[in-house]
Amino acid sequence: MDQRRPPPTSTTTRSVVVQVGYRPCVAWIKDLLNRVLGADRRARTTVTTTRRPDETSPGQSGPDRTVEVEPRSVGKVRMSYSPSTDADPDPGEIVWTWVPYEENDGRGKDRPVLVVAAEVGDTLLAVQLTSKAHQGADFVPVGAGAWDGEHRPSWVRIDRVLRVHAGGMRREASALERKHFDEVAKALRARYGWS
Repeated sequence: MDQRRPPPTSTTTRSVVVQVGYRPCVAWIKDLLNRVLGADRRARTTVTTTRRPDETSPGQSGPDRTVEVEPRSVGKVRMSYSPSTDADPDPGEIVWTWVPYEENDGRGKDRPVLVVAAEVGDTLLAVQLTSKAHQGADFVPVGAGAWDGEHRPSWVRIDRVLRVHAGGMRREASALERKHFDEVAKALRARYGWS
């Protein structure tokens, strides 16, 4: 009698949990596991990251800390679309950084943000992304992309502007399509008077 398991069917859900250190390779591992487990889109892969208690996320503290800024007080802002896959954050790119919670109590989490403008020096202005569906003037839909491992549609939240340092980003995720960047820039111009 054959003791082998039958091959998975389309209704089978496979779950794999991998514990890795806090590293940018998490998305790569997740993608690799999805390919190894098969093309069945119903297969579920869970990647859990762990961090040493003394390890902080890039952008969480120190001189490269990501901070929320008052958009009307940052001076002249000139938005441009200039993505470049050079490991440095550039306007038009979505990067991952630690984003403080609105309560500004020291808590926050790693999130994707869209870089919209370079400032004088080593800082950039960015707006955060969310995969939760939103409507209204504070959110601009930007579609799905490589910044989200599940390729869910995303929205850019324009009511919070963040100052990001090149040393405070965890990884460069991808470039936003030009048409979506232009929609975000249009909304930011209308709201804050930026150029």
